[in-house]
Amino acid sequence: MNAQHAAFIAVIRGIPPGWVMSYGAIARAAGLPRHARHVGVALKLHVGGDEVPWWRVVNGEGRISPRGLDGSDDLQRVLLEGEGVVFGDNGRIDLRRFGWGE
Repeated sequence: MNAQHAAFIAVIRGIPPGWVMSYGAIARAAGLPRHARHVGVALKLHVGGDEVPWWRVVNGEGRISPRGLDGSDDLQRVLLEGEGVVFGDNGRIDLRRFGWGE
């Protein structure tokens, strides 16, 4: 893992239960604005024994970003709702209410 990815993972580890952060907010918090797409790459490449709360990362609209056909989108919603995060009827999370560092 390179230093940039490590910085993103460190920010993600700091998101408390019941809160979310967008890819862009994570990039800004890591001191690397305009690198939101790299946050997704870091999550995809992260391999380790420690827990990284990937489910607390959403897109800038407060939506779960589709990952494919593996069911992780449904799992992400279940995990977030289990932490008290509320989805609107439009499928979005209100980042003003649940956004950590937004």
